[in-house]
Amino acid sequence: MIMKASELKTKSVADLQQELLSLNKEQFGLRMQVATQQLSNTSQLTKVRRNIARVKTILTEKGVQQ
Repeated sequence: MIMKASELKTKSVADLQQELLSLNKEQFGLRMQVATQQLSNTSQLTKVRRNIARVKTILTEKGVQQ
């Protein structure tokens, strides 16, 4: 699932940090599936990486504003 930056901007910093934690866990799980050759759709890994980058960018923007 691709998250939009506009949706992320409406969330609080705590929500964004929680989202980042869950995305990191999901990325770890996908990496383990790749390592054990159980992941059939490898594009999921790229989508998660990009979502992590989006969340980190929004967190940086909010940090500058506060």
